[in-house]
Amino acid sequence: MAVIERVPDVVFKTRVHDESVEGPNPYRWQDRTTQDIFGGKKVVVFSLPGAFTPTCSSNHLPRYEALYDEFKALGIDQIICVSVNDAFVMFQWGKNVGAKNVFLLPDGSGEFTRKMGMLVDKSNIGFGLRSWRYSMLVNDGKIEKIFVEPGFSDNCPTDPFEVSDADTILAYLKGGQSAGVSKPILEFVG
Repeated sequence: MAVIERVPDVVFKTRVHDESVEGPNPYRWQDRTTQDIFGGKKVVVFSLPGAFTPTCSSNHLPRYEALYDEFKALGIDQIICVSVNDAFVMFQWGKNVGAKNVFLLPDGSGEFTRKMGMLVDKSNIGFGLRSWRYSMLVNDGKIEKIFVEPGFSDNCPTDPFEVSDADTILAYLKGGQSAGVSKPILEFVG
């Protein structure tokens, strides 16, 4: 697993609502760069194996949604969920789980995830290449803190969900006054 200090430069293929687009699907493609998304902002990012999967849908994303106001009160400009899924899947998943505050960022080709060093093969469960679970605090593109789930490996027989949760990074932002911050983490010093 590579250790990097800044989020990688990539172009994300996103869909945005546009009233000028006629028909029942008023969305258009819009390329968004890493700079567009992270430049000049303090952002919490979490990544997960896939939209519509059980833990991701029942706990991982909903807990970040539930704690959104607490993150905002601590100076976080945006919470971003990254998954190796395309824009259409991410949009439908967001509607399905009622995501209103977390920005669902599609990494359809897995380029961002690969450059983060977090792309793993999950072919053992029929997923193919996906993201390992992690969360991080990013300030103007610089990774200030990252929490990576233990056991990082291809075809891992388990799906650990211990440190990339919303409560762990929120406790870190509040000053680490929680048992959750004593869990194994990778810390970037820069």
